[in-house]
Amino acid sequence: MKINGRVHEQTLEPRVTLLDALRERIGLTGTKKGCDRGECGACTVLVDGRRIKSCLTLAIMQEGHDITTVEGLARGDDLHPVQDAFIQYDGFQCGFCTPGQIMSAVACIDEGHTGSDDEIRDWMSGNICRCSCYPNIVAAVRQAAREMS
Repeated sequence: MKINGRVHEQTLEPRVTLLDALRERIGLTGTKKGCDRGECGACTVLVDGRRIKSCLTLAIMQEGHDITTVEGLARGDDLHPVQDAFIQYDGFQCGFCTPGQIMSAVACIDEGHTGSDDEIRDWMSGNICRCSCYPNIVAAVRQAAREMS
């Protein structure tokens, strides 16, 4: 699998999810296991630029695709604009949902769904924040979208 621009050769059982391959086999623990049923969005990653919930897909199905995790967004010490905005707008509290929120926000911006706060909320609705930092998350997405345009 090509993850964050680097090829990782793995021998996996067909039943291993992408989430488990990332965390347990490759050691990229930024992607979180929340509900393990696709309901919370903590495991969101990008596959060929599209957001998916990695707990709902098998790793073997992603062979030949480009996978980006939260670890792959920064360029050295330079954070991605979404990561910067989450810090600037305090878009996290406990931080558990943050990697999935950030990955979903990157996709939301790339997809062009940042025309209004309501649109951001709608397109980010698959990611749950148990601490209810939604106003800060929306503000961070709005700011990052401005910077990335």
